[in-house]
This record gives sequence, structure tokens and C-alpha cells, in this order.
Amino acid sequence: MQARRGAKAILVHGGCGLVSAERYDRLRAGVRAAAEAGNAILDADGDALDAVVAAVRVLEDDPEFNAGTGAALTREGTVETDASVMDGDSRRVGAVAAVPDLGNAVLLARAVLEAGEHVLLVGPAAWQFAHEVGITPAPPGSLVTPRQRQRLQEAHTVEREREREGGTVGAVARDRRGRLAAATSTGGTMRKRSGRVGDSPIPGAGTWADREIAVSCTGDGEAILRVALARTISAYAATGMTAREATAAALAELRRLTGGTAGVIVLDHSEHAFVTLSATMPVAWIDDTGAGDAI
Repeated sequence: MQARRGAKAILVHGGCGLVSAERYDRLRAGVRAAAEAGNAILDADGDALDAVVAAVRVLEDDPEFNAGTGAALTREGTVETDASVMDGDSRRVGAVAAVPDLGNAVLLARAVLEAGEHVLLVGPAAWQFAHEVGITPAPPGSLVTPRQRQRLQEAHTVEREREREGGTVGAVARDRRGRLAAATSTGGTMRKRSGRVGDSPIPGAGTWADREIAVSCTGDGEAILRVALARTISAYAATGMTAREATAAALAELRRLTGGTAGVIVLDHSEHAFVTLSATMPVAWIDDTGAGDAI
């Protein structure tokens, strides 16, 4: 969809993968609510960074998605979450990874960005900084949903689960000043080893924003890391490709080099687009021309 420079827009995703049709309506409702939360900030002339954080926070609180409440479980049945946020205008980044019992990882990632001391904090030690900024752990087990507990019981290999269902969430936005931002949050892969870090919190892999483009990825995290998918899309776009063309080319490269699968949302000053190699990827968007969604 085309958009004039300076026009506001937000696009969100709820992860790529294979999900049952009976969940479609709930997934659509979730991404619509997230887009509306981000758009409310843009409508009030707020920043793109604030908009993507607000949108992702809605999805983290929705048990249908693999982030925060409803996150995928480790082999021990616990929750460890990852997230990153990136401001395209300044290239500032904040990220956290493998943090236990963290319900809104995007808020801690934003706090890391604002502090400006580090880019990425990982593991239980990240809670020291979290306490300093007023973020507290969720009660043990409160982020675990019956659906994810059942998935863990049914899982025999990480590879099988990766093919079955995604759920990582993300958002990209452009505010009325033309500034771009991106955010991504996830519980990772089902039955992952404790301490595993995927692509979502890594700038240039699962998340990227600069002054020309904003990207959030979902899918096979190890494959996305191997090709630095989000930064690769930015590099292709810099050659003159449209956002959609750059995304399609980068996904083709990912499949050729790794055999993995992924989905992407992308936004620049001309268009927003979503492209996925998987069966489904719930998305929703709002810009000055209206709203829409797909799965």
C-alpha cells in the first residue's frame, strides 16, 4: 500500500507458522487490538517508538501469542522471554534475552534503550536492572498457559515444534514526522534449552530500523540469525528495491542458504508490506487511508 512521506502508519504481526483454523478469529482480534493501541499514539502525534512498544505490549498480554503471557516453554516448563526495540532516527537499540518470568519484555528493552548504557542484557541478571527501573517479575508459573503446557507435553523435538506453530510478535511504525521504529518480542521456540537466545532481540537479525526502513521478523530464529535477515532487507532496499521486493529477495536468500522459514513486516516512507514463507502470519495495519488485517 502506498503512503506519502510523513503520513503515519503502523503494521503488526503475531508470528508465522501453522496454526489451527479455529484460532484465526482470536489471532485477528489480537493483532487488530495491537494496531489500534499503536495507532492511538500516532494519532496523538506521538513517536513511532512509543507506538511500536504500545502495540507489542498488547500482544505480550494476549495468551494467543508466543510472547509474555502464553510464551513458549523451555524444556523445564519455564518461561524465558526476549525482546528488542530500535529507533530508526537515532539507531538507538535496547534488548533483553532469556529473562525468566518477564511478562513485558518490550518494556524492559525500551528501558535498556533509554538508559543508553548497554544494548543487550541477558538472563536472570537482567532483573537487577529491571528492579532499578521499577519492573518486577511475574509470579512463577503465571505466564504459562494450558495451551503451551499441552504443546510442551506433545513436543518430541524442537524441529517438529518449529514447523508447527510460531507466535513471535512485532510492530513497525512511521510517525507524522517521518520517524521509523521497530519492536519484536518472543518466548522463543517450544522446548528450547534454558538460556537460548534467538533472533528477536538481536539488531539486524529479528529487528531493524534506520531512517529509511523498519523491519520485524518472525520464524526460524536460527536461520534468521545466520542471514541477518532484517539488515539484509535494509541493504536490498538501499539498492533501489521496494520494501516488498527487498523482503522477498531476502526471504529467498534465507530459504536457499538455510532451508528455514520466516515471515517479515516492513515499512518505509512509501509503503508497508508483509511477506511470509509459512502457512499463516496474522497481521494488521492502520494508516491514513484506513485499516486492514490478514492471516
